[in-house]
Amino acid sequence: MPVYDCPFCTIVRGETEAEIVHEWSDAVAFVPLNPVTPGHVLVVPRVHVADVGHDPEVSAMTMRRAAELAAETHCNVITSRGAVATQTIFHLHYHVVPRREGDALSLPWDVR
Repeated sequence: MPVYDCPFCTIVRGETEAEIVHEWSDAVAFVPLNPVTPGHVLVVPRVHVADVGHDPEVSAMTMRRAAELAAETHCNVITSRGAVATQTIFHLHYHVVPRREGDALSLPWDVR
């Protein structure tokens, strides 16, 4: 059993239920528990990597998979590295967040 029983690893292993949107041999896309817009998905690698800075190859592959799902004309593709940057689950993941005119969803930062 892993030291840190990562919630995304349990989804990848099929031990935790999730609404799977797409599966590849190297990644999985699923709907988060609290989607911020209709169509919001998380794309995670099947291998446990803590964040975008730990393994450039896995990060690039996972971003490529996120790009495949970013078919919306308007969307945000977002990842965070570290708690200070708002990362709460320490398994690399990209949010693909479809946007629509007037959706009122703000980004997690203000323009200075």
